[in-house]
Amino acid sequence: MDQPEQRPMNPEAATSCCAAAPAAFTAQPEDDERLAALCKALAHPHRVHILRFLLAQRACFAGEIAEQLPVAASTVSQHLTQLRDAGLIKGEVDGPRRCYCVAPEALAQLKQLVAAL
Repeated sequence: MDQPEQRPMNPEAATSCCAAAPAAFTAQPEDDERLAALCKALAHPHRVHILRFLLAQRACFAGEIAEQLPVAASTVSQHLTQLRDAGLIKGEVDGPRRCYCVAPEALAQLKQLVAAL
């Protein structure tokens, strides 16, 4: 099997796509960890769908959320737990049901952290 020809890298070619001056880099390990945790919580399409649904509804019960997805209620419960553990949603017990809503401060933090990339 033939190996592709390897040419030495031209330093000018490496920077031609990045015409703007580089920004100063400041490490933000706490912000990086928080952003990674929030992204991990949203790393499944069903969890993104749940968050969008809750934003549109303002609040709803777990059963209403489960009706929105083509998966078992127990799977929806696992997704809700991951979103709640990341702080993206809040849940309150209302009799035998659990009511969920978006945590606006966490959503604002997510937007801020993504914007700071």
